[in-house]
Amino acid sequence: MELGVGEQQLPAILDLPAGPARGGLAVLHGSHADTRSYFLYEHLARLLPPAGIAVLRYDRRPRVDARDVPLTAQANDAAAALDVLRRQVGDVPVGLWGFSQGAWAAALTASRHRVDFLVLVGCSGVSPARQMRYGTAEQLRRHGYGDADLAELDRLRRAAEAYLRGDLPRSVAQAELDAAVERPWFPLVFLPREVSEPGAWADMDFDPEPVFAALSCPVLLCYGETDAWTPIEESLTVWRRAARAAELTVVRLTGCDHAPTLNEANDLAGVSPQYEQILLSWLDGRLPGLGDDPGPP
Repeated sequence: MELGVGEQQLPAILDLPAGPARGGLAVLHGSHADTRSYFLYEHLARLLPPAGIAVLRYDRRPRVDARDVPLTAQANDAAAALDVLRRQVGDVPVGLWGFSQGAWAAALTASRHRVDFLVLVGCSGVSPARQMRYGTAEQLRRHGYGDADLAELDRLRRAAEAYLRGDLPRSVAQAELDAAVERPWFPLVFLPREVSEPGAWADMDFDPEPVFAALSCPVLLCYGETDAWTPIEESLTVWRRAARAAELTVVRLTGCDHAPTLNEANDLAGVSPQYEQILLSWLDGRLPGLGDDPGPP
């Protein structure tokens, strides 16, 4: 079923079970996986409807002037997606699934709106700026670069951050970039060759801890055991300190990195069977059985 989501009527597909739904799930996007056809979202649409769970996947709203979509806008669209989903499935539990950046947006949505459960894959507990410092440093390490290169990378990213906050002159930040462009590791640092305008990264200092503290629903946290982009232990420390009212389930996925796929695959065939089993089992324990009365809304 094709639908529209939110004020922009974002193109969406709703995959329904053959019979009555026992639950529903709306899918939120990774930063570079913004269409409803992305394989991890299609995987959910294949896996969950046979278990009685409807899946709504939609295109993320377009970037404006090449800037990333603010988390607040993503959360507004997610809330609209939940409304669409509830109109289709009725009074059954409805939740959000979020991958990477989408996990932040899912948690933010649940801190402001009714959400019955959250499934978060690769969810960082630190700010986007801090996460990118961690992730790009890990890229250099995995490519064999040493302490001197890591120190230069750290200086570069901190200079770029300071400029975007308005705390450093453009000329100084650009000089750091000009020097780094000549380094063989520059393609691994996810920075442009020319500095953007101040404020271009609106969510760079987003603090997820107060958002986690506002959650009260069950949360499944899935992390690949070798996640190169998420500081897992630091993130879990924040989750456990903040989300005291939420029911947390933490899973480490064997053989997976940032995505729930084996050997860093980027296709349906590579999705981890462990992830599939855990997801189905966890949802089964939190949704009414097929044919059960879901109870009061």
